[in-house]
Amino acid sequence: MNLDFSVSGRIALRVATVLLGCAVNGALYAAQPGVMQHGTVTSIRFADQATQLAKDPIDYVNARPKALPIASNFSADTVRAELIGLLSSAATAPSAHPGFVRGQVGDGKERPVFLGTPAKGLSDDGGVSPQDFGTSNLPFSTSRADGASGSTNKIYPFRAAGKLFFSDGGSSFICSASLIGKGLVVTAAHCVNDFGKNHFYTNFRFVPGYKNGAAPYGNWTAKAVYVLAAYANGSDTCSQKGVVCKDDVAIMVLNPVSGKYPGTSTGFYGYAWDGYGFTSNKLTHITQIGYPACLDNGEIMERNDSQGATSAVNANNTVIGSLMCGGSSGGPWLVNFGKRPNLSSTTLGSAPQENTVVGTTSWGSTSNGPKNQGAAPFLSTNVKSLATQACNANPGVC
Repeated sequence: MNLDFSVSGRIALRVATVLLGCAVNGALYAAQPGVMQHGTVTSIRFADQATQLAKDPIDYVNARPKALPIASNFSADTVRAELIGLLSSAATAPSAHPGFVRGQVGDGKERPVFLGTPAKGLSDDGGVSPQDFGTSNLPFSTSRADGASGSTNKIYPFRAAGKLFFSDGGSSFICSASLIGKGLVVTAAHCVNDFGKNHFYTNFRFVPGYKNGAAPYGNWTAKAVYVLAAYANGSDTCSQKGVVCKDDVAIMVLNPVSGKYPGTSTGFYGYAWDGYGFTSNKLTHITQIGYPACLDNGEIMERNDSQGATSAVNANNTVIGSLMCGGSSGGPWLVNFGKRPNLSSTTLGSAPQENTVVGTTSWGSTSNGPKNQGAAPFLSTNVKSLATQACNANPGVC
């Protein structure tokens, strides 16, 4: 057998080797096992629920919050000027046609599991310190989601949100996430993938309605996770690379248990894209849900309500005022939150669909500035594209 060791021969051999490694069922496999690329979407698949629970441990007690990405170049003055401009601008027709998918309430049946009370002292403020009400130029209020009964996490719409555990480099971390289908979860891309490194985290556990170690609706493993390839390979449009980006959005498909998914019990939120719930001058009202470790040690669900505005200088991210910090990453930003009252002499308005996710917590501002957080915009090119591919590949989860 003759081997060509010339430069051209070595190049040809290298190209042939790469192509051979890529041509597996038409999918592009990265070095990390289970990773595939389909067009603009990168995904990873995992083992079934029983296998993961038996072999892939998570330290629920000592899991630390995934550091909230810090927008070090964030300027409150610039956002204030943008906000003044938005408030004074004339109404215009939207540049895109917003779309949405409805959520469901669920039957509320529980499957309780106890995961262990979180250890004290795990708080990570992510370099962000609390500010007084209103100092962010976007007035907000942050409080425990628990009501007087202490069981709000078991009431819809709260119970569709939850705590997300995962492994990275041998350590356990937490983020927040929410259901947008019976077995479909939305969170931030930075909670599942290391920006620009084509590397997914592992051992995901989604716990809807989590409270102080209790998992009232079970502990669910991930079957597959989807992000945009641009985020995974670092080519995404960002005003601060890897922090304030256009596509910090991820979709997770859960493994079924006995053929069932958590959303049957908890219900799930709707989700929308391309400006649904925003006024023509790009303003909205946001309810944010999450498990920030600097508030109540991350043991219970927290709620934040704020005016939101689209910031052109921040990669068209939505910006709100918020007291949340590390651990809140990936938590849902919703419009029309809560149980709708019966209408008598009023109408629903132009974007009335209740409990609709339009973003997830992506980043925070610095400690010496106003208390702001941002969320990548939900677009037809990110959340809709990711969810559509996940639903088509996993019948029954949506």
